[in-house]
Amino acid sequence: MSIRVLAVDDSRTIRELVSMTLKEAGFTPHLAEDGQHGLELLDATRPDVIITDINMPRLDGFGFIGAVRKDERYAKVPILVLTTESAPEMKLRARDAGATGWIVKPFDPAKLVRALELVSG
Repeated sequence: MSIRVLAVDDSRTIRELVSMTLKEAGFTPHLAEDGQHGLELLDATRPDVIITDINMPRLDGFGFIGAVRKDERYAKVPILVLTTESAPEMKLRARDAGATGWIVKPFDPAKLVRALELVSG
């Protein structure tokens, strides 16, 4: 069975790159354009892994991660942050919110796939 990945990013270009990378690696991508949209898609997509940006309109990545973690059905789903941010305090804040890992954009497709394989078991 293919691993379902919910990718949340306000950049259409990044969503398309992530989607293409995931499909080529055999994952099933579901795409959301911001944190609010990501929350709306949770029940329909039932992701095995989540990738989220931090800086987004409506609901940023920190708010999105916190909301996902409050839902016990998704409390243990790995969440990878994919962002241009690299400051240690941002990483710490994301980890405190419940993020599993952190990848800085621009991303290396092979590294993203490896990270997804690692966290999805």
